[in-house]
Amino acid sequence: MAGKTAWLVQKSEEAATRYAIRGELTRLGRSPDNDIVLDDPRVSSHHLEIRLVDGVYRLCDLNSTNGTYLSGERITETVLAPPAVFQLGSSGPELQFVMEDALPDANQTLAAPDLPPLMEQNSAPPISKEHEKMLSRAVARARRARRSGAFDQTGMIMRAMLGEALHRSSKKFKLAIAILAIALAGVSVYGAVEVRKLTAEKEALDAQMRKIELRLEQSSQDPAETQQLLDRLDVFQGEEKALENTVLYRIGPGRREDPVARGIRSLMAEFGAETYSIPPEFLDAVNRFIARYTGVDRATTERALGEARPNIETMRRVFEQENLPADLAYMAVAESGMRADETSDSGAVGWWQFTAATAKHFGLRIDGRIDERRDVRKSTLAAAKYIRELILDFGAGSSVMLALAAYDLGPAKVKQAIRRVSDPIRQRDFWYLYRTRALPAETRDYVPKVIAAMIIARNPAAFGF
Repeated sequence: MAGKTAWLVQKSEEAATRYAIRGELTRLGRSPDNDIVLDDPRVSSHHLEIRLVDGVYRLCDLNSTNGTYLSGERITETVLAPPAVFQLGSSGPELQFVMEDALPDANQTLAAPDLPPLMEQNSAPPISKEHEKMLSRAVARARRARRSGAFDQTGMIMRAMLGEALHRSSKKFKLAIAILAIALAGVSVYGAVEVRKLTAEKEALDAQMRKIELRLEQSSQDPAETQQLLDRLDVFQGEEKALENTVLYRIGPGRREDPVARGIRSLMAEFGAETYSIPPEFLDAVNRFIARYTGVDRATTERALGEARPNIETMRRVFEQENLPADLAYMAVAESGMRADETSDSGAVGWWQFTAATAKHFGLRIDGRIDERRDVRKSTLAAAKYIRELILDFGAGSSVMLALAAYDLGPAKVKQAIRRVSDPIRQRDFWYLYRTRALPAETRDYVPKVIAAMIIARNPAAFGF
């Protein structure tokens, strides 16, 4: 490795960004104090470190919320050797570890990184920067056209690019550019046909999964039949995951679904509770609570997005500092309606509706003069500690979703519910517990209620706020 520099390469449809790894310690995360900053909600504030020890690079996950994956397996620490590719979260950014000669800039974007040379060095001079930029623009336009379904525009885009290139180029480049344009057009036509096939396959899988989900909602199903349906659902979800991971599907039109389903899927990716098939009952419940937050409970939502917004921001900062998803702050909307003086019939008080016993257990002061359950920062810090304990208690799998359920119902009752499931792996799968109705009805309502508040808060304009 002498004379080489270590890099992380993040590829996108239009470009690749290189991040130099310098020194003995490089930290990566969403927070601006990292050496490498990735502004992606699936990336934790401080996600991982890369350490150089005795000439060997080691990747160490920093207890990130969504984890770090190598070859599909979640890892805590591993040796990095080129050309290893790891992923931040099960659906987050992918980065490749490479060793190459140092470039002039530490971090830079490289246009059209995967394009091979047009010809050998002795055949013709290399393509200029200007031509690389034109080619990158043409490829990007073609991809956008395919995603929107306008497959027939590829030829038009390539002809326009060719015309621009011929207009600007000298004769020695014209043949090379013409050959490249024809090759790109041919590849695009082939890709369009294959994308249509993959889209049809996906639609067929979706239809099969919808049928299974609807049958699972029928309470008359016996346990044996329920298990058979769930096993079939797992097979279809595995096939759909494999299909969506193909290169051609990624550059095609992609998944088409309504904004609420898309919002649920985005949150589940961040919470480590992804499912390729959202149970229709869960989706209906989220829509029902969105209707409430935009209807009879509109005043609560307006308060959360308006006068209580500074308190929400304080809560988000506390959760981020505790390396928890910041959107958990919107649990307070479901708990107290964003009122510090809210009191329940059971004696729970404040933003996070703590009972006196729970509040004191997490260090809040309650006496004749002070009740820190009404202090936004101190009570949120206590809530974050409680949620962290719940996440650690439920272990791997969809632990954030189970923590939401336990915050409402209490950890003991949730554990009683999940222990009725004999499979220890399934005990940690929120979606399995939801589909089999292992969780009580109150909790099956509470989780969609919180998710609805989060979806509205992420895009209030879409819901009339």
